Order: sequence, then structure tokens, then C-alpha cells
Amino acid sequence: MEKPNFRTEILRTLEGKTPAQIPVGTFTTAPVLELMDLCGAARPEADSQPEKMALLAFSQYVNASFETLRYPFDTVVLGEALGCKVDPGTKARAPAVLSGPLDSSSVIPELPEDLLERGRIPVVLQATEILREKAGSNLPLIVGMEGPADLATYLCGATRFLKWTIKRPHIITRLIDICTDACIIYARECLKSGADVVVIADAVSSPDMISPETFRTLIKPGMAKIPKALGGGKSVLHICGAADPIIADMAECGFDGLSLEEGIKDLKNAVNTAHEAGTAVIGSVSTSRTLFRGSPEDVKKEAFTCMESGVDILAPGCGLAPETPLKNLKALVEARNEFCGKIR
Repeated sequence: MEKPNFRTEILRTLEGKTPAQIPVGTFTTAPVLELMDLCGAARPEADSQPEKMALLAFSQYVNASFETLRYPFDTVVLGEALGCKVDPGTKARAPAVLSGPLDSSSVIPELPEDLLERGRIPVVLQATEILREKAGSNLPLIVGMEGPADLATYLCGATRFLKWTIKRPHIITRLIDICTDACIIYARECLKSGADVVVIADAVSSPDMISPETFRTLIKPGMAKIPKALGGGKSVLHICGAADPIIADMAECGFDGLSLEEGIKDLKNAVNTAHEAGTAVIGSVSTSRTLFRGSPEDVKKEAFTCMESGVDILAPGCGLAPETPLKNLKALVEARNEFCGKIR
């Protein structure tokens, strides 16, 4: 039997069409230590060297049987390019923002004309070209990046950002505009280099961080510009936590898919809301409780629940912990195979 074309299946799913079977993979970060050891490419080198980044991304398919190639393995690339001081991390710890250029200033800068030449952006673009050649037309390239609110928080610090949403919303509006433009410029270039899908990860937009009303008034207008600016390129929005109160707003932003975390309180309702807007749903097996700490049987049980709730693509709910057992990733694929075999 001929192998399915995973790239075609993912793109069809994000277009609202019915795939041959539910795709399985990840749209969030996947820096698993066992994958690093098996493929011979480990971070921090895989965070800063395009060849190793591509090798580790490809190991998701070779060693975990995922049907997606998701990279890079952190979400601070744009922040670093815009002047944030970044801790490069270790094999088991992702790069992280230490400080931003607006920590002690409220003067919003213009975007640098050489944005695409800064920091690790060239690394991601080169890795994209390497992966496109290696994957051909068979596997989808999924590029992740921080969203406008996350990027704004990197630039000015979480405390300032949250205070400004209340006391100086006009500054937040200006800052979100700049950060949205940065996301668009970077996303367009990733697609131009060969990526199939851009994932905007925006943890700060979660109702766990800001109120739904703040999201609607300050973040959503910029967020909605991103899909429209990508010239038909596929895009996915990932927001962490219990995003139930803003699912309809997320869907209205126009992304092709929503990546949801296990924190969602009513997955079936979230799926129905997204589907009514013509948006696919990706997720949402628990990364901390199930994939990290659970057994393969636990993974399969939760995966069945997600698929029964109507998710269009089976995936981890959020970024994978480095110590996540490889057998649990493989259990996601096994669960899909069993589920799709059962419903035929």
C-alpha cells in the first residue's frame, strides 16, 4: 500500500477538507532528549545551527513517526532579533528572554530594516530550505514563532506589559502594531523559504494571563491581520490554558487552525465553535500530565478522547518537555491508527 502524503493530508485538513485519516504530529515545540540522542543533533547547537536544526526537526518523523516537521525548538527568535538579551539554554533547557530593550523605556522603536538578517532568523530560514529539499513534497514544514503579545512582553517585561494594558493601553496598541508587523515579515519569509504552515504561539493572550476583553480590544485586531497578510499561506494560532472564553474570537481572527491546550474546559464545544467558523482544531493531549508523566496506555486513552471530541489533527496540547519519553510520542500515532481503524 502506498504511503500517504502527509503534507497533502495536513494542508487538506487545514483547508477544511476531509483527510484519508486524522493526521498526527505537533504544532508546538518538540525538543525531546531521546530524539536528540537518536539523530545526533542536540540543543543548544540545534537552536543556532541550521543543519542541526533541520536534523532534529526531521527526527520527529524518522524516530517518532510524526507526520509534521516542527521547528525551531523555542519561541524567542523574534525577541532576540529585536534586541532582547537571551539565555541560549542547554540541551534540556530552551533559550529564554532575560531582558528587553523596553524594560526601562516607554519609547516604542521602529522595526529595523534588516530584521530578517538579525539574530537566529537566518538560521531558521536556512533550516527551512534544508528541510524543504530533504522532505520534498511528502512532509509538511511547520514553523513556530512567538505571537504579538508574547513578543511585546519580551520587549517590555511581563509586569510592565500587564500594567500598561490597564494604565497605558495606547502604548500597548502601538507596541502590538509593531510586533504584529514583525510577525508578518518573518512569517512571510518563512513561507517564501519553503515552510507550509506558520504557527503563532501567544501564551500571554490566554485568559489565564489577561482578560478576554483585553484580548478583544488590544490583541485581537493585530492578530487578525496576520492570516490576511500571508498571501494564502497556511497559519495556525496557539493560545495556552483555558481559552474557552475566547475561542470564538480566536476563530474570527482567520487562522486556518487553532492549536488548543489540555487546559480547555470543554473541548467538544471549542471544536464546534471553531468548525462553525471554518477553522480546524489541533490538539490536545496533555504534555505535562500525560505525555511527560503518563504511560503509553494513558496517552492512547486521552488521544481517543480528543479524537472523539472532534479534533482535526491529533497533537500534543503544548510544547513537549525535553524528558518526554519517545514511546509516548509513538503512542499518539498508535492511538490514531487504532481510532481510524475502529471508525471505518
